[in-house]
Amino acid sequence: MSERRRYEISPAFADLFTTQEDRDDAKLEKVRILPLEDLQPFPNHPFAVRDDEEMEKLVDSIRVHGVLVPAIAREKSDGSYELVAGHRRKRACELAGLREMPVLVRDLDDDTATILMVDSNVQREHVLPSEKAKAYKMKLEAIKRKAGRPAKENSGQVGQNFHEPYSVEKVAEDSNESVKQVQRYIRLNHLIPELMEMVDENKLKFNPAVEISYLNPEEQETFYQYIDGQVCSPSLSQAQKLKAASREGSLTPDRLESIMTAQPPSVKPREPQITISLDRVRKYFPKGFSSEQIVNQILRLLEAQYRTKQRGMER
Repeated sequence: MSERRRYEISPAFADLFTTQEDRDDAKLEKVRILPLEDLQPFPNHPFAVRDDEEMEKLVDSIRVHGVLVPAIAREKSDGSYELVAGHRRKRACELAGLREMPVLVRDLDDDTATILMVDSNVQREHVLPSEKAKAYKMKLEAIKRKAGRPAKENSGQVGQNFHEPYSVEKVAEDSNESVKQVQRYIRLNHLIPELMEMVDENKLKFNPAVEISYLNPEEQETFYQYIDGQVCSPSLSQAQKLKAASREGSLTPDRLESIMTAQPPSVKPREPQITISLDRVRKYFPKGFSSEQIVNQILRLLEAQYRTKQRGMER
């Protein structure tokens, strides 16, 4: 028998030499200092990590104070770790010249990790519409997949059956958005990439973009080519008309152009006006007459003259 085999102790036998407190403590999550190279990005992470002014501030803070809030990750089968929250902190550590950072390692299934990833990022100050659109969709799908799963503890109870409306309400509640707004963001995922980029750049307004998302990809491509060439953007009313024409199957290039060029006036045209200075007519009226009295008197005189002329023509 080898030396290793001789002193090997089974887990059950080892429990005789540990207390329940020791075993409970072993299960608690702890902060680990992990190499940056071992931290892999979350799959399809929808939030861009930008080397902008905010990143510079974070880098300066880490150089002075270190990483104050540990990242969150889960261990992969190959021994590396998948970041769930902390992608910006990892990048800031790299720019600060660090090789490792503090991380909380948690045992998370795919859907729980997705929900945590979204919740940890969506409340940031600068989040693009495309990032919210992808994040809300990922979270909604994760919540729906978790519906009906048994509890992790062996309770034998089946989880609540989350219907679609409840799932969207849950996403809205967690993000402090209305249900309608969450649905609009998720709808943006139907835009072609060129139009989604225009939304991020505020060249295509949010609400019209939601309506345009109902056009099929070929119609969206034609629409993009038109507004890019004309350097224009649709109003909400125009976008709604484009959507209606698409549903009717009548959104030809000519129809698209007629909708985009038929913009009604934003202000109702005023009736033609005649302006006469009071100084020019005041001498013809009693002293103390107001401007309104003067206008009314002029109208009565003109009406009387008109009737006299009509009577003369009837004779």
